[in-house]
Amino acid sequence: MILARTLFSAALAVGPLSLAHAQAPVKIGFVSTLSGPAGYLGQDIRDAFLLAMEREGGNRLGGVPVQLVVEDDGLKPGAAKQIVDRFLKTERIRVVTGVVFSHLAVSIVPDVVDTGALFLSPNAGPSNFAGKECHKNYFVYSWQNDALHESAGALANNLGYKNAFVLAANYQAGKDAVAGFKRLFKGKIVEEVYTKLDQTDFAAEMARIRAAKPDVVYQFHPGGTGIAFLKQYAQAGLNAQIPMVGAEPMLDVATLRAVGDTALGLNVGVKWNTDFDNPESRDFVAAFQKKYNRVPSYYAGQGWDTAQALAAALRVVGSDNPDKLAAELRKANFKSIRGPFRFGPNQHPVQDWYQVQPVKNADGSLSLKTVGKILAGHGDAFSKDCKL
Repeated sequence: MILARTLFSAALAVGPLSLAHAQAPVKIGFVSTLSGPAGYLGQDIRDAFLLAMEREGGNRLGGVPVQLVVEDDGLKPGAAKQIVDRFLKTERIRVVTGVVFSHLAVSIVPDVVDTGALFLSPNAGPSNFAGKECHKNYFVYSWQNDALHESAGALANNLGYKNAFVLAANYQAGKDAVAGFKRLFKGKIVEEVYTKLDQTDFAAEMARIRAAKPDVVYQFHPGGTGIAFLKQYAQAGLNAQIPMVGAEPMLDVATLRAVGDTALGLNVGVKWNTDFDNPESRDFVAAFQKKYNRVPSYYAGQGWDTAQALAAALRVVGSDNPDKLAAELRKANFKSIRGPFRFGPNQHPVQDWYQVQPVKNADGSLSLKTVGKILAGHGDAFSKDCKL
């Protein structure tokens, strides 16, 4: 069921663009999770994308008029497939983006790329499409799922932990997450647990952690389920007994606001943080805060970078021609808020990973502070199998 639909239509083009462009803006299909406990993830990606368009004078990317067609998938693969089918067949959209969750990406990416359209992922990076099933029209601007959680495994090593209790939501990204953590963690896994994707009561899991007495807990529960997990971990008194490590989805700015001081002591692997000291990052953070009166999350940063990458390609191509856009997108000729950005052979990022910690500021508020680098120029384990 389609839960929401918003059209952001382009104004008439001015300047050197042709009348044809003014009459027919490039349509971008944006399907994302915008409602429910995880809805803020898609909202942040959408809002950053819209901000990029607004900063070009309104409804433009790379100087080209665009129309963003926004749909809420409601975290339902069936709904996502219906939306994308209409995007491709009725709306004649040739560029699709916005997807948050990997099981939704798995359900729709083949439908998009098999028609010759482009899929630009601002978040989901399932292992399925990173290796042998990679595709020339599939680009990921966040991470490959495993590589994201490899940062947490490397971080646990750096902190000296010898055994870990691991938990993740039972869907594609959760399985990739555990695989990634285990790939780089050098210690022993004392127990491996998979929870329901929409689970909010973790009492049984807390009891198992207490009984196992690990050196560290690693967990991956995105959105509202992650907030519930962290709160219940503290309520069980485990945060004072057993430290926790994770990757970006474990602790973003929204999670930090929700759990407050119980986040103190967590260690997280990230590819970008709001305190990065480069012009693009500073400009984005200031603009996002001014527009939306909130600190941008990692997800917002990924939405921004995806929009900037598309803008750079549109600036050269001037249309939604998929083959020409793909050729420009491969060059990654845009300025990322992360700093230098490049693709591996499977069109997933090769990037640095950093350790961040929650800190209490002088006014009593909490923020995430970057304290050091974990991995440099890190790609993913599947790129070697991609033959484009």
